Amino acid sequence: MNELLEILKGQPFFEGLREADLRLLAAGASLRTFRADETLFREHEEAAAFYLICSGRVALESRLPGRRAEVFMTLGRGEVLGWSWLMPPYRWHYSARALEETHTVHFDAPALHACMDRDPVLGYALYQRFAALIVQRLQAARLQALDIYGGGDVGLGG
Repeated sequence: MNELLEILKGQPFFEGLREADLRLLAAGASLRTFRADETLFREHEEAAAFYLICSGRVALESRLPGRRAEVFMTLGRGEVLGWSWLMPPYRWHYSARALEETHTVHFDAPALHACMDRDPVLGYALYQRFAALIVQRLQAARLQALDIYGGGDVGLGG
């Protein structure tokens, strides 16, 4: 747990959390390694975790009916992967695949839900961080859509 705690302390995503919160998060986390081309999770499956990428790269992919999966974003070291665990129906909205050997910290969502229910201050702090992450990802998707579709007015709401 000490190794996980030290990893979390060094990550901007967790900056400002109370020491007790970091210890709680570390206690419910584990280190996971994925081989190149290994799937972390698949679109529409139950979202029961989120990940902090310690090293490596992960492709986020989505599949349109009748077509192959398309990469729409790549994440790397220090980035958080997955927010679908936070809100019902707790299903992944995309798939994630390691592009190279990737080391992560895996956070168990059911354990986090229980902690957040018991400690609303922690729950609020995590919701704030994930809300900012969701906005960042939506902005990236918007910019990508502008690039793909030629700079027209692409409104994603806001």
